[in-house]
This record gives sequence, structure tokens and C-alpha cells, in this order.
Amino acid sequence: MSRFRGGGSRPRPRPGGARGGARGRGRPSGPGGFFGPRETGPVGPKVVELPPTISVMDLATRLNTPPAQVIKALLQKGVSSTINNLLEYDASSSIAEALGFSVSREGEVVIDVSAAAAKHAEDSVDHFGEEANLVPRPPVVTIMGHVDHGKTSLLDALREARVAEGEAGGITQHIGAYQVEQAGRLITFIDTPGHAAFTAMRARGARVTDIAIIVVAADDGVMPQTIESIQHARAAQVPFIIAINKIDRANARPDRVRQMLADNGVLVAGWGGEVETVEVSALQKLGLDDLLEMILLVTDVTEPVADPDAPASGTIIEARVDRSRGAVSTVLVANGTLRAGDWVLVDKTGGRVRAMTDYRGNRLKEAPPSTPVEITGLDDVPSAGDRFVVMPDEASMRAVIKERKDAETEQKDKRLSLDEILAGISLGEVKELNVILKADVQGSVEAIRGALEKLGASVQGTTLRVLYDAVGAPTDTDVNLAVASKAIIVAFNVRTPANVVTFADSQGVEIRNYQIIYNLLDELETALRGLIEPTFREVVYGHAEVRAVFRSGRGEAIVGTMVRDGMIRRGANARVLRAGEVVYTTRIGSLRRFKDDVREVASGYECGLGLENVPDPRVGDIVEIFGRERV
Repeated sequence: MSRFRGGGSRPRPRPGGARGGARGRGRPSGPGGFFGPRETGPVGPKVVELPPTISVMDLATRLNTPPAQVIKALLQKGVSSTINNLLEYDASSSIAEALGFSVSREGEVVIDVSAAAAKHAEDSVDHFGEEANLVPRPPVVTIMGHVDHGKTSLLDALREARVAEGEAGGITQHIGAYQVEQAGRLITFIDTPGHAAFTAMRARGARVTDIAIIVVAADDGVMPQTIESIQHARAAQVPFIIAINKIDRANARPDRVRQMLADNGVLVAGWGGEVETVEVSALQKLGLDDLLEMILLVTDVTEPVADPDAPASGTIIEARVDRSRGAVSTVLVANGTLRAGDWVLVDKTGGRVRAMTDYRGNRLKEAPPSTPVEITGLDDVPSAGDRFVVMPDEASMRAVIKERKDAETEQKDKRLSLDEILAGISLGEVKELNVILKADVQGSVEAIRGALEKLGASVQGTTLRVLYDAVGAPTDTDVNLAVASKAIIVAFNVRTPANVVTFADSQGVEIRNYQIIYNLLDELETALRGLIEPTFREVVYGHAEVRAVFRSGRGEAIVGTMVRDGMIRRGANARVLRAGEVVYTTRIGSLRRFKDDVREVASGYECGLGLENVPDPRVGDIVEIFGRERV
């Protein structure tokens, strides 16, 4: 068979040609073919050596791959090319690896360093070295809050008024994070306002933020997203400060904001609690110094530290493709010092830091802890929230990338379901059932939350925690929080959007839907008690209309049908409907298209069915295919 499927004007074998006959005229036979010899035996690990530079055509030849496929892979990485273009080693090796090859540089001695490299990568991320080497670092702050309450305005005001080194208004480029200076100390702000971005990073295992600022408008007061932001900060175990914004407005009522916070379980300083509040006006640039000083006070309590002498590790803040520079990533160094020329591993990609600039566009040679910088040199564009670590050398980096790609399929199959959590509970591995609750109205939210809290207290040995509750359908943010907190999402009397269902499936998060509150409580109680049984629902897969009867009687009846909708499968359960009534429940014993036995037939096609134990099928009967699926 040709290596090409379809594909333009290349000659195809003639129908009815004898096996083992002459080869197609469009391709030389034997070892001298366009792309090397045919594989005749078992396929082993694919290994290729690549020079420092190579043309696209020569790379395709070495990879035994059509040039068009190589060019397509380059386009996916944001590089436009022809077969005559020269590629550097970093680019050619990334293409080869994407096509399943293990790559080495010509003349390089290949050493199996995968195990040691993987251990180094895992040990390095979030490892802050020996206590004696730790020094204070600038705090990292994220601003969150309700829409239109002034998050972006506050970020802009802080950036323009207090940019480090006094370069107010002189920022040459915006890279998603920046630093301000207060009392001779630096504070790092991540320009990703909103709990959605905050939680998405946490869902990928990134504890990026040291302090959260919750912005509340002094005229509007506490709104739904205000409470959401607070709950997300609490779930992340991050201290937060309430910034009461827009105090310059005539209808500003900051004490009303404090009362509303208290009504929602947030007690601020001076009202019997410990959460600090600061009154500000982003528009008039009032209270900015007070806010920055409060951040430093909280920093003195939390004491963020790092080891600047360690190999660098941190988090990707944002990333994009630049047509002239390739993959461009904004990174935040959490520990160690990142240097130009370092080999950086990020999830299942990596590369060498070719250039590094700060938030003002200045070229840097190194970046200490809590420093946001923009880097180039990665093979592919990483995802926001991915963690990076500096590796000892290229071989170590490539070894870990290969291991992670090999394990990717297995990890994708893992699902965080209520049954899995239950299994962990029964084995003593899990002591908590975390729940994210979404319901149609506030009354339902309050009633269900209260009932769940009582339920959790009544079952000894386990804990049921409602991490977050709100009115409305589940969202992508809820899914991210579920991933980060190992929670299930309980949806009461609301319809989950299809895109959220798809995203939840991709992240392995279970969304359980209920219309009756007693069913919800009974099932979660059963789960906590370790007695849950999987539930199933009936699903109809398709219908076929009987157009002819070829054989009937005892045993298997043979009928000719037209599939009206769905899919007909051999071995499936079926019902024979006559005038809308079920006359027989049967099974598809055999399924044929013309003279061929087939496994399934789609809508719009004719087929022959063998119906078990249907003695008198009639023309006009409808065969309904059904089955059971786990809910």
C-alpha cells in the first residue's frame, strides 16, 4: 500500500490490480525510493540524527515523511517555509519529535538520562532549597473582583504611578506582568484580573499568587462575582485584601460595603474580623500608597522566600506566537535565577532561552525570584499556568519531554468521578468529598448548602465540603476549580452548556445533574457511606424501517430495512415497534450490506437484519436499537 492516502495527483493503484504486481509508476521501487526503503518487519523505536542545519526536503527524506507533512508541522508552529528553506537544529528536532522520532545531534553520544532528568525536573519545581539559602522575595499579587468594579483601572493606576525605577508612562511593551516600587521594595503584579484566570492557573498546579486584591465598588457594593472571587481566593488558601474602589463618587458608601461583606461571612478589620480593607480611587489615584503599604504589611506576615542561587523554576503567565521570533512566553520566576542560555523545560516542550526582556522592554541577562520576564526560544507555545524548570542540559530536557509525551495518553484516561472518590474513601485514601454547587435560584443554593453541611456532619470518618456555591449553570471556571480542588460539580435545576460539558470531559471532571433535591442528598449520602452503585439510563441509538421480509418463523427472522436515523449495530438490543407499540424485544443477531457481513450501518443506507425470536415481522415495522449507558 502506498504511504500516501489520497493526495493530489500522485498515481493510485488501478482497481482490480493483482496483488504483488507492478508498482505504481509515480514512485521508484526498492531502496532508492523517494523516502527510503519500505518497512518490512516489526517497527522499532524511530531514531534520527540531525545536523546543525538542514533543508526541509532533506529533513523529510531523513524522517521518511512527505515534505508537505513537514511544512504543515512548521506552519502549526507559526513558521512559513518551503522545501528549500534551511532549519536550525532546534526547529528540525522539534518537528522530528512531533512525528515520533528520538533525536540526537550528529556526532553526539546519546546517553539514557531519562530517569535522572525526570527526577531532577520533579524535584526542582516548587523546591526552594535549603532553609539557610532562603532570602525574602517580592510578593506576587493578583487583582480580582466583579465586572466593572475597576480591576483594570486599578492595575493601570498602579502601573502608571509606581512603576519600578520611576519609569512612569515609559513602558515600551506590556507583557502581562510588571513590578512597582513602594518604600524601596518591589511588588510584582500579574495582569490577569478575574478569578477565571486565577483558578485556571491553580488548576494546572501553579500556586502563583501570594496575595489577592478583591476590588469592590463603593457605590455598587458586594456583587455575585465579588463573593466568587473571595471563595476562589479562600479555596487557594491565599490571603486577600479588600480594595474599596470609586470612593470619589458622590454615592460612595464604603461602610455599606463592609456591612455587605459581613452579611456574606467576610468580617473585616474593625468589624470583628482580620480581613484588611483599603479605600481607593483608581480614577483619581487616591489611596494607592495605602494599598501598596497594606500589601507590604501582609507580605511581612506571610514572608515569601526563595533561593536565588538554585536552578530557576516558575510559571508561564501567558504565551503567543510571534511571526519573527517564534514562541514568546511571559514567565514569572518563583525560585532560583533564570539566565539567558538556560535550557528550560515546560510540560511537554522546552528550549533554550535565546533572549530575555523585562516589562519595560529592556534586555536582561538574568532574572531573580518574583521577576516577570518575556523569553524566546521554546520549541512550542506553552499554556498559561504551565510550570517551567531549568534543566542541566539539552539531553536531560529532551529525555523528560519524551517521557511525558509517552505518558500523555494514559493520563488523559484518568477521570475524577464520584465513584473514584468513593473508592478512595472506602480504602481510607480520601477523607473529603469536595463539592461545587450551582443551582437555579438563591433559595435553592442556600437550602442545598445547608442540607449538605448537615449531611457532612452526620457521616463520621469523612468530610463533605462545599467549596463554592452560586446561582447559575456550571462554567469553565467551576471546572478549573474542580480540577484544582479534586471536587465534583453538583448542578441543581440548571442546564450545563455544551461547551462546559466538553471542557469538563477533557479535564476529567464529573458534573452531576439533579432536578429533585432528595435524589441529590440521597446520592451524596450514599457516596459518603461508601455504598454508591453506578446508575444507568436507556439510550436509543437508531431506527430502521422494515421494507421486506425474507424469512420468518422460530429462531432468527431475516428482514430488509432502511436505516432512518442513527446507527444500527450487530449484537445490539432492539425493539420491534408496530403502530407505535412494542410487540417484541429482540437482539440484532446478524447484519449485512448486500453480501457482506458488517458491524454497523449508518442512517440512509439499506441493510439486512437478523432478528432473534421474532416469529412474524411485517413490512412497515420499526426496529428500534437501544442500550444502557452509565450516568
